[in-house]
Amino acid sequence: MALLGSNEVGLRVLLYPFSTNVVVRTACCSVGVVLPVYSTFKAIETRDQSEQQRWLVYWAAYGSFSVAETFADRLISWFPLYYHMKLAFLIWLQLPSVNGARQLYTGHIRPFLLRHQTRLDQIVGFLYRQMGKFFSAREAELQFAKAIGTKIIVSANHIVRDIIHPNQSPANSMIEAPPRPEEASDSDHEE
Repeated sequence: MALLGSNEVGLRVLLYPFSTNVVVRTACCSVGVVLPVYSTFKAIETRDQSEQQRWLVYWAAYGSFSVAETFADRLISWFPLYYHMKLAFLIWLQLPSVNGARQLYTGHIRPFLLRHQTRLDQIVGFLYRQMGKFFSAREAELQFAKAIGTKIIVSANHIVRDIIHPNQSPANSMIEAPPRPEEASDSDHEE
């Protein structure tokens, strides 16, 4: 029996109908978010206009799908092989050969947004104004929360560093231990 390559084994585990949702959900996150984030980064950094356009369309399609999924999650997540279908859909959105994101955008998302653009502009403007009022009214509390959050992060960083490198404390924060009794008695005899 020929040994299977590690890529083939990984693909079989991923696509096996009874694989755990954790495996397939992780693949969905990787394919749906992690790879596109990196591809978007590359498009921005290389200043490739066509790739930037491609990834903007992808994010519009992905965001629309995520909103729909949020409202339908309780119902659709119970369907057998839902996450397998979601993974296939996310791959379809990105494949250059089918350009699924562009198909979805031009066929459904763009016409819907154009039809409702005036009302959506009003809603978005209202929401931004409300968020601005909310944050302005709570600026002191937010600054306090930021200060507390910063202190927690710094403390956690010190704890993690002490766990990882227990014998390497920063010199400026070292507290010297009192001399041991035998050292104190030796210094008394030298005088």
